[in-house]
Amino acid sequence: MQLPYSDILDIAHFSRLFDNKSECYKLFWFQAIARKIKEGHEIITFETLINEMIADAWYMVSEYHLNLGPNDALERVVHRLGEISHMKSCEKKEVILKYLAVCEDKEVTAMKRTLSQNVPYRLQAPFMESMKGKEWNRSGKKLAERINQEQRLMYYFLQFHGLNTKIQIQKEWADYIEQNYEIIQGWVEFNLIQYLQRRNPSAPGIVDKLSPPKERDLEKVKKYWKMIVAIKPVCEIYGENPLNEKNISIDHFVPWSYVAHDELWNLTPTTRSINSSKSNSLPDWNIYFPMLCKSEYLSYEMMWEYPQIHKAFEKCAREHLNNQEIRHRLYQQGLSEREFSGRLEEIILPVYQSAKSMGFSNWSLKA
Repeated sequence: MQLPYSDILDIAHFSRLFDNKSECYKLFWFQAIARKIKEGHEIITFETLINEMIADAWYMVSEYHLNLGPNDALERVVHRLGEISHMKSCEKKEVILKYLAVCEDKEVTAMKRTLSQNVPYRLQAPFMESMKGKEWNRSGKKLAERINQEQRLMYYFLQFHGLNTKIQIQKEWADYIEQNYEIIQGWVEFNLIQYLQRRNPSAPGIVDKLSPPKERDLEKVKKYWKMIVAIKPVCEIYGENPLNEKNISIDHFVPWSYVAHDELWNLTPTTRSINSSKSNSLPDWNIYFPMLCKSEYLSYEMMWEYPQIHKAFEKCAREHLNNQEIRHRLYQQGLSEREFSGRLEEIILPVYQSAKSMGFSNWSLKA
């Protein structure tokens, strides 16, 4: 990806910041710096940046169950924070940052110190080709003193005091990053997607898992099911509660936080309270998949029986059936319930098992 040219800055070396992506720390550290520059800061503490890193990683680890690397300190501190804070996996970023600002947990503090040991110094290694091998093997304070002797870096160390150590962004670099923020952020995200895809080869929709989950538009699916329940009694699959036009909520059978899509074959009507209770857990397969088959086959039969429901289905399909092979196999006319259920299982079971292997927890309404 081509970065914007500058006639006063060393963009060639800047573009190599992420050449070595064996770990994710550089990506999160630089992203935090760029964001703080965008907010108008040029003097920033280690702890401020590390708190940003943790908050950015929160959703990837807690909500989407992504692996950041073997024994990754950023992943471990997110898990620890989840244990002691009881914050939601989709908690607002400002709440996470506020909690981190006052958190005195010794394990969290120790992990923050681990995160501060290498990346603040090594991020700028492409600019410092004269520093070789053992020159990097010194204490943080000595390393900061050595780096401060280099010319034309992005930032320098003002003082050294543990997590309160401050860096000062050079004005020319701050101006460049602020003026080109959107392009630079896209470059960081491109590198982060590459890194996460390598660490999570079976996880779909990585590009949608870099930030908090957004509200999804399932209105066409909801209207489709409202039309069905207006004609024939339907019970939702988890608690077998009768559905009506007022209480319908659309649930992703395999959580959206894993699949990152709104395909019709993975959507089922339920009530708001049950949808909230299930959250981003996996419904018990043995209990609920047979129920899902019955509900989906009912909608399939009615879609072919009632022209108005077929019309609503076609509207849904334009947005919520993007794989034409699946559409042909699952929604072609004339399938028996056994055939339909077998085909639905062939589609959903591999996705379900993959989500389970990623650590999504099992759920049942009776648990």
